[in-house]
Amino acid sequence: MPRLWYREGLQFECTQCGNCCTGDPGYVWVTPEEIKATADFLEMPHSEFRRKYVRKAKGRFSLVERANGDCVFYQEGCSIYPVRPSQCRTFPFWRNILQRSSDWDAEAEDCPGMNHGKFYSLDEIRQIQRGEKDT
Repeated sequence: MPRLWYREGLQFECTQCGNCCTGDPGYVWVTPEEIKATADFLEMPHSEFRRKYVRKAKGRFSLVERANGDCVFYQEGCSIYPVRPSQCRTFPFWRNILQRSSDWDAEAEDCPGMNHGKFYSLDEIRQIQRGEKDT
């Protein structure tokens, strides 16, 4: 098995700059459990939350975006941060970003929290990837 380039760990601390929440259109995948948790957090009926904030895409559920591609919940910071979806909780420790150090470095050009702040060991990174721990 090849040695991981980040085996000694990495630093990351979310600055809530919004760079990963704004800009190009995309998908923020959400599970039914995350939809329920977010609706509860916002004190909204689940059906209303789904109608207003969730879309079906590629056979899955995604949060809607504003016309400019920004996440609907980004307002000078994440307005649902305590219950943000797993996709958001695991950033930047996504497999495609960790594939090569050059992928990490390219992402870090847009993310001021990467390579700064809290240190994550390899074991912690793996726990985050499995959804057992948050960033």
